[in-house]
Amino acid sequence: MKIGIIGLPGAGKKTVFEALTHNISDEGYYSESRIGTVKVPDERVDVLSDMYKPKKTIFAQVEYFLPALGGGQTDKGKEQSLWTQVRDCDALIHVIRNFSFPGSPGPKLWNDFTDIDQELMVSDLVQVEKRLERLSQDRGRGRKTDSEELGLLGQCRGALEDETPLRQIPELANSPILRGFTFLSAKPMLLLFNNADEDDNLPEAVGPAQQETCDLIKGRLEQELAQMTPEEAAEFLEEFNITASAMDRIIERSYSLLGLISFFTVGDDEVRAWTIRKGTPAAEAAGTIHTDMQKGFIRAEVLAYRDMVAAGSFKEARKLGTVRLEGKTYEVADGDIITIRFNV
Repeated sequence: MKIGIIGLPGAGKKTVFEALTHNISDEGYYSESRIGTVKVPDERVDVLSDMYKPKKTIFAQVEYFLPALGGGQTDKGKEQSLWTQVRDCDALIHVIRNFSFPGSPGPKLWNDFTDIDQELMVSDLVQVEKRLERLSQDRGRGRKTDSEELGLLGQCRGALEDETPLRQIPELANSPILRGFTFLSAKPMLLLFNNADEDDNLPEAVGPAQQETCDLIKGRLEQELAQMTPEEAAEFLEEFNITASAMDRIIERSYSLLGLISFFTVGDDEVRAWTIRKGTPAAEAAGTIHTDMQKGFIRAEVLAYRDMVAAGSFKEARKLGTVRLEGKTYEVADGDIITIRFNV
């Protein structure tokens, strides 16, 4: 899963990206896009790994994408290049400056949020208008058109003209018919306020932002932590009376923002977290492990994580009767430990 980092110039996008990914660069200007993969912290994986002592332990992962700045382009060209780069992202983190620096005006949080959000909606509206024009031309030539697509695009146009981002209308944001348009305002979004080092406060949302998912980060401090050894970071956190780095929290929020959950497979060779969307049936979840498991799915042995911990092992859980047999339509729950029975 890929999450794009966006925001106005000076918001601290590069700082946040480097803090999240530990991918540090001395360059102030980045002419090439950057991508970093990070593991999703999950104490359940650690506990299961301690139980099994496997050869490999694999956590769920999230990709963060920092689009390149459009060097040598006009402001309009840079804007178009930015939105083209993040269209294939599954979600967006909108970094908003919440700090001051010499020679700059103070932060204008909600103006900054609105400026970027309107750009997303305008970009989507241009796409909608072009498609509606094409469909109108096809109908005028006697060609068959999809009435359902036409109706959904009409709803999109109405919402966007009313300055309502499509992510706030689930039936449009999640429509399979509209998926190919990769609408920017339909993508799940986290508003991430980049605070000064001494500021622990999450700004109170106003207006349309009240419907958004918000969090904060001390970007510069977290970037410094990302460059330290684990021992240095622990000492730094203790010195400044910080209970933990904010990075784990932001990574977890990124994961849940996409509606993702984890199920686990365990064994002496490997303990692994597998990523699926909430509501995924067991047979489809089996396919994330191997396509043969989905094709030849018979049933799944399912054990809830809490029952595993209570029993101490899969074997003991069977004796206690907490291991269940589930069919292909069973919706996998977050934390399920699963063994797939299949035959191909």
